[in-house]
Amino acid sequence: MAVVELSPVQVAAYARCRRMLRRHDPSYYLAVTRLPPERRSAVHALYGFVRGADEIVDGSGRVLAPEQRRAALDDWESELDRGLETGRSAHPVIAALVHAAAAQDLPLGELRTYMASMRMDCGRLRIRTREELDRYMNGSGASVGRIMAPILGAPDEAERLARLGVAFQLTNFLRDVRQDYELDRIYLPADERARLGVRDEDLAAPEASRALRELVAGEVRRARALFAETAPALAEAIPSSARGIRLAHGLYTAVLGRIERNGFDVLGRPSRPRAVDVARAAFRAL
Repeated sequence: MAVVELSPVQVAAYARCRRMLRRHDPSYYLAVTRLPPERRSAVHALYGFVRGADEIVDGSGRVLAPEQRRAALDDWESELDRGLETGRSAHPVIAALVHAAAAQDLPLGELRTYMASMRMDCGRLRIRTREELDRYMNGSGASVGRIMAPILGAPDEAERLARLGVAFQLTNFLRDVRQDYELDRIYLPADERARLGVRDEDLAAPEASRALRELVAGEVRRARALFAETAPALAEAIPSSARGIRLAHGLYTAVLGRIERNGFDVLGRPSRPRAVDVARAAFRAL
């Protein structure tokens, strides 16, 4: 990994990204603290960029019309392109990611795929088929995994990290079924919902129907299979990052475990893990 000296401005830029991660995703922040110190700053910078896009789509930018949010995403991506071209940016998050890209030769072209998925989230969204969901998650989850490969010093593990990223994303979809519906998004494929008789409006019910529980159970199995084929192998292949990988794996599968204990009711009962579940995951990983 190339060593590039940090200026005070760059130190402050990385610190801002680290604070964003700690504030908005404390579980992932905890997992990142288990990575080698020299790997963490680039993860913070990458998170800062994707969080910036998320703020446009669902944060302060939520008050904007869909086409305005898409235009704001275009501006965010263009700012990164200018930063990569010139080697600098006035925006601290972009400045941090530009520095990380130069230091570790990151494949930031993957972020074009990521941003394409984010643009889909700017308006009413109904995923129609499994293939369409896979394309969406290739942007929202797999692309970030591929960028993580050189950050973790394991470029040959890019595709396995991409599949792990998909497992994370699918778990988030299952955790947030109700919240996503309230944002006018349904990621569960329409053709599979139709086969089981799950209508759009069923996702507004006070509790999940038998058919929706059956559909969710299948997605939980799919996510667990993805975790099983990726996380243990990655922990073995990247021993320096094994604790962070195991902790992230444990925290996300704790979500799946709670969904299972709730009888796959992702509408009437909370899917986020309890503090005791987080503590158990951390203990097992560390």
